[in-house]
Amino acid sequence: MYHWFVRLGFVFLLTFLPAAEGAAQKALAGKWRCHLECPGGEIQFGLNIEGSAFKLKAFVTNGNESIPVESITATETESTFRLDFDHYDSFIRFALDSGRLSGVFKKTRGADEVVELKFGGYRESEVAPARAGREVAKSIDGRWMVDFESSDDPAVGVFKTNDDGRLSGTFLTTTGDYRYLDGEFKNGKMQLSCFDGAHAFLFLADLKEDGTLKGDFWSSNTWHEPWTAKKDMDAKLPDAFEQTVLTKNHNISEFKFPNLDGELTSLVDEKFNAPARLIYVFGSWCPNCHDAAVYFKQLQSKYGSDLSILGLAFELTGDFSRDADQVKKYLKRHDVDYPVLVAGLSDKKLATKSIPFLDRVRSYPTTIFVDAKNEVVAIHTGFTGPATGDAYEKLKTRFETIIQKLVDEN
Repeated sequence: MYHWFVRLGFVFLLTFLPAAEGAAQKALAGKWRCHLECPGGEIQFGLNIEGSAFKLKAFVTNGNESIPVESITATETESTFRLDFDHYDSFIRFALDSGRLSGVFKKTRGADEVVELKFGGYRESEVAPARAGREVAKSIDGRWMVDFESSDDPAVGVFKTNDDGRLSGTFLTTTGDYRYLDGEFKNGKMQLSCFDGAHAFLFLADLKEDGTLKGDFWSSNTWHEPWTAKKDMDAKLPDAFEQTVLTKNHNISEFKFPNLDGELTSLVDEKFNAPARLIYVFGSWCPNCHDAAVYFKQLQSKYGSDLSILGLAFELTGDFSRDADQVKKYLKRHDVDYPVLVAGLSDKKLATKSIPFLDRVRSYPTTIFVDAKNEVVAIHTGFTGPATGDAYEKLKTRFETIIQKLVDEN
C-alpha cells in the first residue's frame, strides 16, 4: 500500500505540476504594457513575451527598440516569475493575477545601495482601442534647445510624431544621449519614458503659450530636476572632441590597472600594440556604454588587427570580484573580446584621480584615440548612440576617419 501511494505521488509530480507550471508560463505569452512607479508618475515601456511553455523569451520595448532579456523564469514556488538583466545586476520579480502583472524591480547601484520600484502591467490589447484615432492637438516635432536645471551645459531635444500618433525622441547632452524614448503629446502635455533593464527615465512637460516647454525629468526614484526648452531647428552641442584634454604632467605609459584576472597590466603593454588604438573609459552599468560596445564590435570587424581596443572599467561597488564579474557579463552580452582593466569606482572625481592624464572624467564613455607610438591624438567625450539618428552617423564617420588616418600613417 505504501509503495502504491509513493508511485502515485511520482506520477503527480511528473504530470500535474509541470502541466500547471507550463500553463502559467503559457499565459504570459503576448504583448504587455508595463510601468515602474516613480515619484513623478509611471515610467512606461513594453514587454513582449514569446514562445511556448518552458521556452519563453522576453523583450523590453521602447517604441521601435527591442531589448532581449537574459532570462525569464518561474520561481521555486511557481507563484512568481523573474526577468533577469544580469549585465545590469537587476531583475523584476512579478506575479500574474487576473490578467495583471504586479511586482517589484530591483537594481544594485553600489556596495550598499539597491533601487526598488513597484512594477505593474496589463495586456497591450486593452489599451489599443484608446490609442486608435488619437489626435495630436499641437505638434512639438523638431529640435529644441534644452536647459536642465542642474547642468551648465546645453542639451538638445529631438522629437517626432509617428504614424500611429505616438511620440518618440531623445535628448542629446554633452555626456551622451537618453536613448530611445517613447510616449505621447496630448492636450498640450508631453510624456516620454524608457526602461532598458536598469535605467528608468521619465520626461514630463507642458507646452506654454509662448511656445516653450517646461517640465520635469525623473530618473528612477533617485533623481529629479526641472527642465525647459525652446524650439530651435539649428540647436546643436559643443564639439565632443574639444571637451576633454590631455594633461601635461602625466603620460598614459605611467599607469597600470588589474585585468579581469587581477593581473596588473600597463596601458601600453605590447599586447595592445596596433596601428590604431582606442582606450575606452566606461562602466558596465552605463547605457551609452552598451551602445558603444555594439559599435566597437563593428569597428573590430572592419579593421581587424589594425585596431586595438582596451577598456578601462569604472564600476559601482569597489569589490574587485563583483565588478570584474559584471564587466565579463557586459562583454558576453555584446559578444566582444577586447581586453578590459578594472580602473576604479564610477564616481567621476575618483575616476579623475585614477587617470589624471585626462584633465577630468566628464562622461562615461570617453574614448581616447592613440597611435602606434602610444601618443594620444584625440579624445572624444560621451557617445551619441543609434537613437540620435543623424548624430550617430556623424559620430561613426568622425571615429572612422581618425582610425583610418592612423592605419594609413603606420
